[in-house]
Amino acid sequence: MNVVILAAGMGKRMQSALPKVLHPLAGKPLLQHVIDTARELSPSKLCVIYGHGGAAVPEHVKLQNRGEHAEIDTALQEPQLGTGHAVMQAAPQLDDDAPTLILYGDVPLTSASSLRALVEVAGNDKLGILTVEQANPFGLGRIVRENGAIVRIVEEKDATEAERAIREINSGIIVAPTVKLKAWLATLENKNAQGEYYLTDIVARAVADGVPVVSAQPSAEWEVAGVNSKVQLAELERQHQLNLAKKLLEQGVTLMDPARIDIRGTLVCGRDVTIDVGCVFEGKVELADGVSVGAHSVIVNATIAAGAQIKPFCHIESAQVGPKSQIGPYARLRPGAELGEDVHIGNFVEVKNSTIAAHSKANHLAYVGDSTVGSRVNIGAGTITCNYDGVNKHRTVIEDDAFIGSDSQLVAPVTVGKGATLGAGTTLTKDAPAGKLTISRAKQMTIESWQRPVKVKK
Repeated sequence: MNVVILAAGMGKRMQSALPKVLHPLAGKPLLQHVIDTARELSPSKLCVIYGHGGAAVPEHVKLQNRGEHAEIDTALQEPQLGTGHAVMQAAPQLDDDAPTLILYGDVPLTSASSLRALVEVAGNDKLGILTVEQANPFGLGRIVRENGAIVRIVEEKDATEAERAIREINSGIIVAPTVKLKAWLATLENKNAQGEYYLTDIVARAVADGVPVVSAQPSAEWEVAGVNSKVQLAELERQHQLNLAKKLLEQGVTLMDPARIDIRGTLVCGRDVTIDVGCVFEGKVELADGVSVGAHSVIVNATIAAGAQIKPFCHIESAQVGPKSQIGPYARLRPGAELGEDVHIGNFVEVKNSTIAAHSKANHLAYVGDSTVGSRVNIGAGTITCNYDGVNKHRTVIEDDAFIGSDSQLVAPVTVGKGATLGAGTTLTKDAPAGKLTISRAKQMTIESWQRPVKVKK
C-alpha cells in the first residue's frame, strides 16, 4: 500500500511561526501521530507532502527515517493549490501495483482499525471514502448520494441549499487504485470558488469511469477531527486525554478525576494503581502494582516499583524508585537517581545521579548529587553533597548505617565510613572513619560583655 500524508498547509489561524502539523498533541507533533498510525498499516511507500514552514517539516520527517520502518519520502508543494494539487506532487513516487491511502497531517486521531476497515472495503479496485455524520457539518464537504450510492462530494462554498442540509461529510481520507488515481488527478480543474484543485472531484471521475465508490465510518467523530486553530487543538487534546483515561479505568487504574490527567507518552500501570488529579506523565512511565501518585506530580521517563508512594507536587525525571519507597511531597528526583526499597525522600529534597540503598532516608531540605548512599543511612535536614568544583563533578560515598547530622556539607570526593556519625554543622573535607563521630565546627563561645545595639533616634 502507498500512503500519502498531506502536510503543506500554513495554518494561519494557529497564530504561530511553527508549522501547524508540528504543534504538539499529547506531547507529540500532530504529524507524528499520523505517521505512527500509517506505519501500523505497514505501507510499502510513505510520502509526506510539505509546503509552508520551510525545512522544519522535512527535517522532522528525516528524524523518522531510522530503524526497521520503510523510509519516508517527502515532496514539496509550491505553491499550495489545493488537496488535489498536493497529491499530484506525490504521484511520481507511488507504486502503481498497490492502492494509495491519503491522510492528513492535521487529523491526528484516526485509528488504524478505522483505516483498515476503509482499505478492506475498497479492495484494489474501488474508491473508498471515510465518511461520518455530523449534527453540524458547516464548512465541510458533503457526500452526495443517489439511490444510496456515492456520486460526488460538494464543498460548502459550492453547495446548493439542499446539499448543505446533508449531514454526511467527507473526512478527506480516501483510498484509491493508484493507476486510476493518477489518471483522475490529471483531469482536475480549478473552476471553483477557491480556485483550487479539489481532491474530492475525483469522486465524479470515478463514477464516470464506472469505478464503485464505497465508504466506511470511524468509531467516533473525533477520529476525523482536524486542527485549524489553538481552540481546536485544545479541544482535541482533551478528547485524546479522556480516551486515554478511559483505557486506564478499564484496566483497573483508579483516577480521582479522569478529566484531570495528562499523558504525553506511554503510561504502563500495574494492578491497584491510584493517580490523583493534575498529574502529568511524559515519555515512558511504568507504575507497578499498588503505586499511588499524589496530586500535581510530574513523572518523566521513570519507573516506580510496587507499593511506592509518590506524594503531591513531586517531579521525577529519568529516575527509578524502589518498592515501598515514599517520595515527597515537593521532592525532586533528577536523571540518574536510583532508589532502593523503602527509601524515604522528603519535602524539598533533591537527588541527582545517585544511588540510595534500602531503608535510607533524607526527609527534609537536602541535596544528594553524584553520590553512592548505602543502606539505613539517615541524611539530616540541610545536608548538601558539594559535588561540583566549578569545573568537574566528584563523587560522595556514604556507607551503610551512617548518620549525617543536619546542616552538614560533604565536599566531594569524600567517603563517610560504615556506621560513622557526622555531627550537625560539619563541613567534611576528608574521609570520615567508620564507626566514629566526626565533627567540624567553630567552638561555641558566649561574650559576656556584649550588648545588643539600640536604634539611634533621628
